[in-house]
Amino acid sequence: MKRLIAAALLAVSLPALADRLPLPGDTPASFRNECGSCHLAYPPALLAANDWQQLMGQLAQHFGSDAAVDRKTQQEISQFLERHAGSASRIGSAGAPPRISQSRRFKRQHHEIPARFWRDPRVKSAANCEACHAKAASGSFSEHDIAIPELRE
Repeated sequence: MKRLIAAALLAVSLPALADRLPLPGDTPASFRNECGSCHLAYPPALLAANDWQQLMGQLAQHFGSDAAVDRKTQQEISQFLERHAGSASRIGSAGAPPRISQSRRFKRQHHEIPARFWRDPRVKSAANCEACHAKAASGSFSEHDIAIPELRE
């Protein structure tokens, strides 16, 4: 009986847990400093380990920028990302080069957003989570905390 109740409670809470992706307690300062210096320090669970491996292997050409770091820092960040990566079966491939916004999970969560929205100057791209998710930096992507800017025609 206790197991049945626990399973029911877990099933009810799964959608809420999926919207909470705080950075793990063992997040290295190098990750926050290096990755967070240009964009949101994305929660590792947003990509699968193989996608993080690809991204970390191409830092000299990181979406038009040279994001290269020294070998020790790259290894520390890579190990952290891979250790806390999301499930490849749930997230799906993120393309080549991997983009969070190209993952099956992202597309499923954002399918109703019109393409013109991503081009709005206040949003700029689908990679700018904080444009709508005010609490993204703390790992909250809940639908209850979304503030979508009105589109300018």
